[in-house]
Formats: sequence, structure tokens, C-alpha cells
Amino acid sequence: MTTPLTRPKRKNPLKRTRLPLNPQGVRSRTAHGLTAAAAEGRFALQVCEDCKTVIYPPRDCCPNCLSARLPFRDVPRGGMLVAETTVRTSTDPYFRERTPWRVGSVKLDAGPVIVAHLHGDTVEGARVRLEFKLDKSGAAVALALPEQDTPHMADDPHLREMTCDPKFRRVLITDGRTEVGQAMAKAFSDAGANIVFVGIADQWKPFPGMDKLRQIERVEIVPLDVTDTESVTEQAEQNGSRIDIIVNTAEHVRAGGIVDRHGLTVAREEIDVRYLGLMRLAQAFGPVMRFRGADGVNSAAAFVNLLSVHALMNWPTYGAYSAAEAACLSAAQCMRAELRPGGVKVLNVFFGPLETEWFQTVPPPKVTPAALAKAVVRGLQQGIEDVFVGDIAEDIRARLAVNPKALEREMAG
Repeated sequence: MTTPLTRPKRKNPLKRTRLPLNPQGVRSRTAHGLTAAAAEGRFALQVCEDCKTVIYPPRDCCPNCLSARLPFRDVPRGGMLVAETTVRTSTDPYFRERTPWRVGSVKLDAGPVIVAHLHGDTVEGARVRLEFKLDKSGAAVALALPEQDTPHMADDPHLREMTCDPKFRRVLITDGRTEVGQAMAKAFSDAGANIVFVGIADQWKPFPGMDKLRQIERVEIVPLDVTDTESVTEQAEQNGSRIDIIVNTAEHVRAGGIVDRHGLTVAREEIDVRYLGLMRLAQAFGPVMRFRGADGVNSAAAFVNLLSVHALMNWPTYGAYSAAEAACLSAAQCMRAELRPGGVKVLNVFFGPLETEWFQTVPPPKVTPAALAKAVVRGLQQGIEDVFVGDIAEDIRARLAVNPKALEREMAG
């Protein structure tokens, strides 16, 4: 049974911070089909369209019939752990620091045998379930978990190494004035975060939900305005070395497209809050987080970027807003590459219209702030990179995969 994680002691400021190391992460272009599945929390393997053979490891042609038609499909993840071994020494610096490390062979119900990392509660000869996780290098690896959840299983060192569980970590919510920011504070407090810093610009101005926000356990209000470089820099200097997870909840939602909107005032505000605000946060907090990627139990883990799903396909009714969201998506992809050497994940959370006043005239289905917050926590606990929340987001993702041009026309209609 997994030993429960205990609250870490205060770090000795005189002790050297361990530098982050990454496992070998080079994969072939074909093998990145596994990366795509792991990024969304799916278990997908190649399935030959001609002979229906399930294939692992990824190949360019079917070993059974030599067909080149090998799309990745979701397959059953159950199997049997047929053999295991424990690595007690390694020439690789990353694994050398983390031994002993258990690995084993799993015979999948779908057919292939996969060599996988093993959760501490798995037993040789017993049923397991396999998941693809993104390791510190950003590559997909297989992890065998017990078939049924066990007590404290999320505290397993191997599993925690590949996820961003908020338990005992310190979180920064960048804007607590929004309904989403307040829901995030509650969700992370419930998930066991050590401290939840909540940024408030102009603290002297009252706002709806202020009293309830202050009453949430382990919440600490801090001054933070993402449109003010000095404010962001000061907060990074004060708490940057303590923060393990950042959730950017700053928002600026206004209806209107490009041609029919007069002037650039609103567009400048959208860019300042969303895109430039994201850049300020990345530049102030990013270097410290990247340096702290291996800082013990509460090492820097993730940067969460909340994005409208219309960053993927413009919604002309909110056209300028969609364009700003698209800029944030591109910036997040750059941040993902820059933070990866420190083992810090960038989690993009795509959602449809929210149940807030700025989407009042939009018909259902809509996403509640509480549902969005729960999805963010769940995504961090699973260690995935891309989360789609709500029916609209899931529908747009599916339609983009089939026919982007048809979706573009339908959004315009």
C-alpha cells in the first residue's frame, strides 16, 4: 500500500536547490502518436485498418500484413502484469537520483506486451490498467496502475513524478475578482494545496464574492495586476520561489468582431490583459519555476493557461476576443518548449462559453466556473497537457479533426 504523503517541512534556505534533470525524450515522428494520446489522457495504440492487429511499439507498417494504414485508436487499457524487476542503479543521471525504480511487462487484453513503469501498489501476476503519461521530458511513457484504486495511490512517487497533483503544493490564482478565479481558489483548497495565493488588483475596490473568497481555507490574498509589469515583478520577487503552480484566470471578454468594431481601444485592453498579461507572468515567474523543477515534494510543477476553445477556431460573434485567445495559445506553446527543460508542464484548458455575465446572451450549453475549476484540478492530477471542458469545446475539437473548413463556415453562419 502506498505510504501517505506528509506535509513537507520548511525548506532550509542555505541548502542547495537540486537542479532539474530530464529522462531521455527523443521519439520518432510516428511514436508521437502516443504523445498526442498522453497529452489528452487517452490510451491509444496503432490499429491496422486491414488486419485489425493492435501494434506496439509504434511502426510505419504492420508487422502482420505490411499495411501502412496504422491510425492510432483508443483501445482497452486492461492487462496482466506478467513480470517485474527493480532497477537499483543506472548510468542515466535522472533515474540514478530516483532509484529504486520498478518496471515490468504487461500483457494487454488488446494483444501487445508493453514494458511499463510500475505503480507501487501493482503486484506481479495481478490485473493492472495502463495509462500513457508525459514524463519530465514531455515524452509519452506507459505507467501500470492497480486495476482498482487503492488508498493514497496518488501519493506514489512514480505517479507524482509524472503528474502535477496540487496536494501540498502552493498555487497562485492570478485574478480573484472573477467568478472563475474564486471557483479556482475553492477547488485548489479542497484538493489539499498548501497555500492558495489569490491575486487582487486594487484591493481597496470591493467586488462580488470578496467575503466568501477570504473565508476559503488556506487562501492568502496578494496584490497582483497582470496589466502592470511592476506589480507582477514585485509579486514574483516576494513569492516566486514559493509558488509551484500558476493558474492564469485573468480575463477580458467583449462581444464584437474586427470589421464592425470602431477603434482599437477594446482590442488593446484585450491584448494587454490576456496576451501581454501572460507574457508578464511568464517572464517574471518562468525562470524561477524552471529552476525549481526538481525541488523536492513541492517542486514547481505547472503553468495553467485558461483558453476559450475559439482560440482554435474563430467565433465571429466574439471575433476580436477569439483572436486574442489564439495569440495566448501560440504563446503557451512557446512557453511549453521553454519550461520543459525544468520539467514544468504548461496545461492548456479549452472551454466553451461560460455561465457568466459576459456570455449572458449566448444560449446553453455553457460551462459553470465550478465545473471549469474541477476540470483544471483533475487535469493536473492526471498530468495531461490539453483539457477540453464542456460540450461546446468537445464538439469543436471533434469537428476540427474531421473538417476544419466546414467548421469555419458553420461558425460564420
